[in-house]
Amino acid sequence: MLAVDVGREFVRLALADLVGDIAARRDEHRKGGETPGELVAWLAGLARELVDEAGVDLADITLTVFGTPGIHDKETCSLQLAPNLPGWGRPGAIELLAGVAGEAPYLVENDVDLAAVGEGAYGLGQGMAHFALVWIGTGIGMGIVIDGKLYRGYQGAAGEISYMPVGEGDPLVNRGRGMLESVASADGVVALATRLGMRGVTSAKDVFDAARAGDDVARQVVAAEADHIAHALAGVIAVLDPEMVVLGGGIGAQAGDLLIGPVADGLRDLVALRVPMIRASTLGTEAVLLGAMAVGLTKARDLVFERAVAQAPPG
Repeated sequence: MLAVDVGREFVRLALADLVGDIAARRDEHRKGGETPGELVAWLAGLARELVDEAGVDLADITLTVFGTPGIHDKETCSLQLAPNLPGWGRPGAIELLAGVAGEAPYLVENDVDLAAVGEGAYGLGQGMAHFALVWIGTGIGMGIVIDGKLYRGYQGAAGEISYMPVGEGDPLVNRGRGMLESVASADGVVALATRLGMRGVTSAKDVFDAARAGDDVARQVVAAEADHIAHALAGVIAVLDPEMVVLGGGIGAQAGDLLIGPVADGLRDLVALRVPMIRASTLGTEAVLLGAMAVGLTKARDLVFERAVAQAPPG
């Protein structure tokens, strides 16, 4: 099976056998701004490289699982709420993905949902029936696991917490981003640091590194970030009552050591019941791809079994 993570900055592809062993892998930086046709053609070329490296054919791929930003609107075969994938919001755009791996069937899942599946299969969520993964990076989203199963919601939009009304508001909201995302994403961290007088800040990592080095302004930014996250999680906890919340994404990975304590402290003042465990993901940037593999392996094995039964002689 083929797993594909179409991220905002990178694409990651892995070709695995039905045991789960990876036969070939590619990680490539996205140019950004590609049309759907250009992106699909590029992914198709990478898929051909993978099968050549593994010594198999495209026809040998049983299933492809794509993890993408946004929501897969099955009625229009389009991606909604995915501004970093221009053109994918038009009807029928998703059908282009059929050109990546030939005749193999394919699935399209939200990337943060897949990260939650990956966390449950390979990370901190193993053995846990109720947990949430909050992805904080260039965007913000959440994957929800209830009774050991991914919860997608009626429209597949469960976990779109970037639109929670948390924060003081920001002009980024007017560019199609929710209030929480505008203040707590990587751009929001950089914007606040700049407003408070930090110079030469080009990334959220710069701010977190400065905070570790003792910069007072950077520490103010980290405190504000923890406060935004705590207020968002207070609503999540009141509704879902998870056993654990995992912080993932670029900020979760870069700043977990700075955020976990303040977030937990903030929650103790905001929630009535016991605060769930707050942890930083150990999977890093691999979470989405691992989730795609977990979903794909289960479904690919089922497909192989169904084909074997259908081809078996009667009696």
